[in-house]
Amino acid sequence: MANQSNRVGKTIVLTAMALIAFAANSVLCRLALGEAAIDAGSFTSIRLLSGALTLLVILFYKKEKPYLPRTGSWQPGLMLFIYAIAFSFAYITLDTGTGALILFGAVQITMIIVSLFRGNRLHASEWFGIVIAFSGFVYLILPGVSTPSVFGFSLMTIAGIAWGLYTLKGKDSTNPLLDTAHNFMRTIPLVIIIVLLTLKNGHFSLEGFILAALSGSIASGLGYTIWYKALEGLSATQAAVIQLSVPMIAALGGVMFVSEPITLRLTISGILILGGILTVVLGRTYFVQTEINP
Repeated sequence: MANQSNRVGKTIVLTAMALIAFAANSVLCRLALGEAAIDAGSFTSIRLLSGALTLLVILFYKKEKPYLPRTGSWQPGLMLFIYAIAFSFAYITLDTGTGALILFGAVQITMIIVSLFRGNRLHASEWFGIVIAFSGFVYLILPGVSTPSVFGFSLMTIAGIAWGLYTLKGKDSTNPLLDTAHNFMRTIPLVIIIVLLTLKNGHFSLEGFILAALSGSIASGLGYTIWYKALEGLSATQAAVIQLSVPMIAALGGVMFVSEPITLRLTISGILILGGILTVVLGRTYFVQTEINP
């Protein structure tokens, strides 16, 4: 019982840390790309390279063997690259609310569909929690939603699908730090291609470079490592729904650090999102136990 409580507590802490990293990533991307401090291609390249370099240094000092990828799957590395590049180019054509709705909608649908195809049937309480959480998410970002361009919609949908598949791949990870590092390192050949293709029209300021490096090294490199570790204690459905809290965390960050007001919309959406997540996380366990032990 004590060991189970410790595992649950560890999962909660790791999940919270990963979600904060995701929210920080969203803010860094908005500051860099929204203010045109850097172009999308350069931002993606610096983000992935800095993430790979940071994790490689950590592995070197931890004396992991082998810390350079020699075996393993290229699929998660490819999904990571597709997510990063599609997200960056979509972000410059969509407003924040619309982009978030498309991205997290695609993540949710991808992870749930794959989970269903793998034979994981959802309990009614999970479906109810998904609907409640997504309703709160939509309510939160509704004022910022506008009709997206076909190009932006398509790219952000691709980004969401790729991130959903990347997350599901993390369920198989036995060494989150090593696996995440290898995933980032495997993006380097593709990053080189992007650099060559965008070099002529690329631009970036010192501020844009720093924002991209922070996004890659801390919010992405370390954040994704923590996320892979947290996935050990989460089901695919739980992982999908929990990510809906990222825009809310980003909004709370604005309240705490930029003195933005706590609005009624933020309060209501927060209650709906957290209530839906709680229903998904705890509902199935409660109802299944009740059905087994009436």
